[in-house]
This record gives sequence, C-alpha cells and structure tokens, in this order.
Amino acid sequence: MGLFSRRKKPNRFIELLTKQAEHTSEGLQILLQYVKNPDESLARKLTETEKQADEVRRILIDELNRTFITPIDREDIFSLSLTIDDVLDYANTTLEEMEMLEIEPTPFLERMVSLLSEAAREIHVGVMRLEDHPGVANDHAVRAKALENRMETVYREAISDLFHMPRDVDHIVQMLKLREVYRHVSNAADRGDAAANVIGDIVVKKM
Repeated sequence: MGLFSRRKKPNRFIELLTKQAEHTSEGLQILLQYVKNPDESLARKLTETEKQADEVRRILIDELNRTFITPIDREDIFSLSLTIDDVLDYANTTLEEMEMLEIEPTPFLERMVSLLSEAAREIHVGVMRLEDHPGVANDHAVRAKALENRMETVYREAISDLFHMPRDVDHIVQMLKLREVYRHVSNAADRGDAAANVIGDIVVKKM
C-alpha cells in the first residue's frame, strides 16, 4: 500500500462523542413524536435510547481514564460528553413526568421540543465536524444556540400563558404540573447551550 493511500486514523474520542450526540438527537426526535402523539411504546424507545447513550459515555470515560495524551483537552472531552448526556437525561425525564403527572401535550410544549430537537441535531453535526472542519462545527454550534434561545422565548410565553389560566383548584393543579414539565425542557435547552459553548471552546483552541 502506497504512502498516499493510507487513511488517517479516526479520532476515537470524536467517534464516541459523535455517537453520544447521535443518540441524543434520536432521543429528542422520539420526544417530539411523543408530544405530537403520546404512545407508551415511544416512552420505552426513549428509555432504551438513553441506556445506549449511557453505555457510550461509560466507554468514553473509560478511554479517557486510560489515555495519557488526548487530541482535545481532557476537560473539554469530559464537559462535552456530560452536557450532551444531560440533554438526553432531561428529555427522558420530561416524558416520564408527562406520563406520571398525566399531562397532555400542549402547542407550547410541541414548539419547545421541536426547537430543541433541531438544536440537538445541530450539536450532533457540530461534533461530527469538529476534527476535520472546526469552522463548520462552530457554525453548527452557533445555530444550536440560536435555536435554544428561540426555545427559551417560547418557554417564557408558555409560563406566562399558564398564569392566565382560570384560578379554580383544578386549573391551578394543572398549571403546576405543566410548569414542571416545561422546566424540564428548559433545563435540557440550558445543557444544550452549554454543549454548544464547549464546541466553541474546542474550535478556538484548534484554530
């Protein structure tokens, strides 16, 4: 085999981070399907996706602990893995709380999850581009942050709408339940924003 036919060895950490981000994007797609049409099978599917992502993260941490020199700062690898994992965790607990509290999806919730799902997809692509096209990776991180900002705007609108509901006891209970579910989605967005920031930090160090 000639010198120029040798292929660059893939970055193991980028591979694992990409797989994690892929699972997270898949999980948000499942949550979006659920808020459009609640189905118990989707809840099981999301739980399984989270388990798969957790296993990838365990492997990544094990690799990190056994590797002396890493192609990206160890702290950045750990932080990006953690924040991506948190997004999926909050997506899963959102669905769990909806089932536990018997919450029916609202138009606000569907809009929030749709924007968050798009942001998760941008983070996934951003991680994929980190090694070979860091500038493109940063573009995707910026798009993810813009989508998450839009989601937070919808979140504030949703909370405002809750407090304009009728004030009888049943509606107050419903308001409290919905506020808790909305908060989980907002927390997922916060962690997605943090993941996008880590991608930006990695890009700055690579440039």
